[in-house]
Amino acid sequence: MPSMMRPALAASLVALSLALAGCGQPQPAPAEAPTAGADASLSQEPIDAVPITAEPTPAPAPVAPPKPKTEPVVSKPAEPVGEPGSCLAEIGEARSKRLVERCIQVSPATRPPCNSANPCDMIQGEIDRSCAMYGPDEAKPKECAA
Repeated sequence: MPSMMRPALAASLVALSLALAGCGQPQPAPAEAPTAGADASLSQEPIDAVPITAEPTPAPAPVAPPKPKTEPVVSKPAEPVGEPGSCLAEIGEARSKRLVERCIQVSPATRPPCNSANPCDMIQGEIDRSCAMYGPDEAKPKECAA
């Protein structure tokens, strides 16, 4: 009987070897395992991937050429008009100029208001104040009498 046992023993050893060989296979990683409900044929097909390319940089905005510089048109010199409320605006250039010259001649102030940009009343007030400082026996400048 020993000869009969040999083929049976050999067949048993082969079956046992195959069974053990199947058990030794590593388990697939969870990411590789097909998801539940997914079609097995779809998960086995290769994916046609499109390479990622950088977005094209936009072209710089066109820059307008610099405008040529134009020279201002110069006509005759502007006549002084004066600010509203100024002596120049109140009585005109010639009369305000005479009033300012009188004020400068009689005023002892280091910074007198003798300017045609000031109101005429202020300039005349400075002339009156300056002329009032002279005593009765002192000779007043001729600008005080004008």
